[in-house]
Amino acid sequence: MTATVTEIWRHPIKSHGREALDSVTVAAGGTVPFDRVWAVAHERSKADGSEWVSCGHFCRVAKLPSLMAITARFDEAQSRITLSHPDLPDLTFDPDGDSMAFLDWAQTLVLEDALRPARLIKARAQAFTDSDFPSVTLCNHASHRAVEQRVGQPLSHLRWRGNIWIDGLAPWEEFDWEGREVRIGEAVLRVRERTDRCKSTHSNPATGKRDVDVLSALDSWGHQDFSVRAEVIQGGAIKTGDEVARV
Repeated sequence: MTATVTEIWRHPIKSHGREALDSVTVAAGGTVPFDRVWAVAHERSKADGSEWVSCGHFCRVAKLPSLMAITARFDEAQSRITLSHPDLPDLTFDPDGDSMAFLDWAQTLVLEDALRPARLIKARAQAFTDSDFPSVTLCNHASHRAVEQRVGQPLSHLRWRGNIWIDGLAPWEEFDWEGREVRIGEAVLRVRERTDRCKSTHSNPATGKRDVDVLSALDSWGHQDFSVRAEVIQGGAIKTGDEVARV
């Protein structure tokens, strides 16, 4: 069976909304365009966008489950993002010029004992992926189905917050790609590491509420990993339906 791209996703603001795309053009050394370009620094963070910093500097789903239910639409031409959440009215704003409107909107999703959002910052070096290198996250539908079987119920695959979803592989086959190159459409990516997971995966993307202990399910395989992070080494267009093959 030929492995193919089924879905492409980006997350313009880290942990604050996902957006489906039909196609992207990636550049060598880059991420999915506009993926995690912005992030929400909390009140104890000194992050300013001048350099990559770890996820602990930001408001994120692992600490704020309700953020998982946000969806996003980014108008690149107008540089405006529209965010939607089942418990809030939609918000459309310019992330580079109207951050206060966004922070006011996001405050309502923060738990009383959680760190408050302080600043919306833009990456001026590399995007705020969870890896310390610009990465594209590759996800395997068969591995997701294996997790569903282990927990005994259907799960939205969107809880993994990956970039490129692939079908036609064996469960966990993507782990065998570590250190190898994969051609996806016109692009070539080198898989550098498995993606270690946190409690963000316990949150339901439809409700923003924790509903399944996904980490315990992963523990049954002797790890807490899902998907792999890859570096783009040859740029090019990627679209849904494209073939995926090891080089």
